[in-house]
Amino acid sequence: MELHTIGIDLGKTVFHLVGLNLRGEVVVRKKFSRTQLLRFTANIHVAWIGMEACGGAHFLGRVLREQGHEVRLIPAQYVKPYVKTNKSDYIDAEAIAEAVARPTMRFVPIKSDEQLDLQSLHRVRERWVMRRTAVINQIRGLLLERGITLRKGRRYLESALPLILEDADAKLSGAMRLLLCQRKLDLDQLAVRIDQADAVIGKTAQENDACRRLVAIPGIGPITATALIAAIGNGGAFHKGREFAAWLGIVPREHSTGGQQKRLGTSKRGNSYLRRLFVQGARAVLQQRTKQTPGLSAWLAQLTSRTHRNVAAVALANKLARIAWAVLAKNEPYRPPVLADGVAA
Repeated sequence: MELHTIGIDLGKTVFHLVGLNLRGEVVVRKKFSRTQLLRFTANIHVAWIGMEACGGAHFLGRVLREQGHEVRLIPAQYVKPYVKTNKSDYIDAEAIAEAVARPTMRFVPIKSDEQLDLQSLHRVRERWVMRRTAVINQIRGLLLERGITLRKGRRYLESALPLILEDADAKLSGAMRLLLCQRKLDLDQLAVRIDQADAVIGKTAQENDACRRLVAIPGIGPITATALIAAIGNGGAFHKGREFAAWLGIVPREHSTGGQQKRLGTSKRGNSYLRRLFVQGARAVLQQRTKQTPGLSAWLAQLTSRTHRNVAAVALANKLARIAWAVLAKNEPYRPPVLADGVAA
């Protein structure tokens, strides 16, 4: 039996494998448990093993690499064009086996345990932040039904809620006061959890050399730096900063045909969490643009003078992302832009 490439359709407990020979013909079609799959791959030699980049793929990819295989993870949207006729687990595995051998295919680097730990920390923290926002909105809604309005913003609610609960003249029943007290307790618990997560992120950023170099870039703090490391590692998956910015989704969409180029809004592809962090950092830099280095300040002044502030924020986020990639990929410290002949470089 001659095997050249293997495609594995991942599941929680069942894995479907399809093997192709050099001519692209299906020669193996099997269903395994995780233990059976690893026993099978330990006794074969193939050119490539492909899997979709999904839950559990990074762990299995590292195990297969330890067996000596060349493992490649493919974004799911790049596998779909190779799916023939109807959809099934075996057809998906065959499509993966065909896609993995394409010379122009784009792959996802396999994350290390440290990257996965950071990624998990950010995901849990983000869920806590979302829950805190939901609790705040619920409290504001409950108070609004009683004729009490609060300004938007967490700090306004945190300062006003204890006074409302202590106000005997407020038209709140005992049951409503109990509910508000319970919601306030939830807010306090979430705040403690978020602070603990921030402390871990801050400590990680201080101990990691790459994070320390990233934090020197305007608009990038420990949260963005560690999220970037968790997402792309050393940036080796991208050949240049423009590719990283396009993957991040902070470049214009394009719909060109007939020789006519048409640019649309921001593409918003890739990692939405990381993109949001870069845009938020860019907005913070714009608010303090006069306090930046002369080169960056001059560039921002020119940018804001000719475009809307939202467009300027995305353009600055693009610039920061490309700088961050260069700092990671070239393993160099951040160098602020300088003025050249009175114009920002």
